[in-house]
Amino acid sequence: MRATARGWTAVWLVVLALVQAAAFLAVWQVAVHTEVGQWVDTVALTGNRIGQDTIDGPVDRILNAMSVVSLLAATAMIGFIALIRGRIALAVTATLLIAGANVTTQLLKYGLNRPDFGVDPERAGVGNSLPSGHTTVAASVAIALMLVLPRKVRAAGAFIGAGYAAAAGVATLSAGWHRPSDAVAAYLVVGVWAALAGLLLLITQREQAEVAPGDAHRIAALVLGVGGVLALVACGLALAWLIDLRGTGPQELSRRPLFIGYAGSAAGIAGAMAVVMALALTVVHRLVPRVKG
Repeated sequence: MRATARGWTAVWLVVLALVQAAAFLAVWQVAVHTEVGQWVDTVALTGNRIGQDTIDGPVDRILNAMSVVSLLAATAMIGFIALIRGRIALAVTATLLIAGANVTTQLLKYGLNRPDFGVDPERAGVGNSLPSGHTTVAASVAIALMLVLPRKVRAAGAFIGAGYAAAAGVATLSAGWHRPSDAVAAYLVVGVWAALAGLLLLITQREQAEVAPGDAHRIAALVLGVGGVLALVACGLALAWLIDLRGTGPQELSRRPLFIGYAGSAAGIAGAMAVVMALALTVVHRLVPRVKG
């Protein structure tokens, strides 16, 4: 890779890290520190009871599969894939990505405050729940796996990983464990760490590394990005419709607004993960070149 190309890649990664960090702060500020943000989150969380009996089984299976043991096993598997490809730096970086994202989530969850506006008295005693730990586990594993996979299966891995992480985020909402903003914030934490991991890979990359333009997954990234943006737009329209009802308590709303809040938030969760994965996919071929040099 020429020095100029490497320099622009570093700039892109720094921009990605800053944009996603700013997006995290915006989500936290609006969803946690404004009354209307807490109200929308609570409406979506209250709407999870619609059809809950039908989806309880799949939701439980998804969430119960996420534990410290499963996270360690997934991290070991990802490191092993990188090592058998002869990519020691990649194995270390992928492990740091997973560890860093999950430690950051736990520090934020217990360090951030959540004011009580009286919107959700049932959960007021729980305190802050942003970001979601389970969602961070799923998203960090998905991004790290995409990084270590060979280029021929990387795009497929990105779609599968994004789908899995999105399902995990929606599952935390469906189970009543987390508000929608918790899942979106978790994706952004992982996105920031993915950008930082990319910078580390760039620093450790050899000068003789060769990047083939054909290795860029432009179509896959475009599909993920456009799909994610459309899902976020649908979420925005649904939540904008709900705002007119903000004078009504979440528990007093009828089935229709509760379903719109829940479905719209689920779309927003899935869309956020798709965009984060798309951003990572746009640059991964420069971070993990075909020829190491």
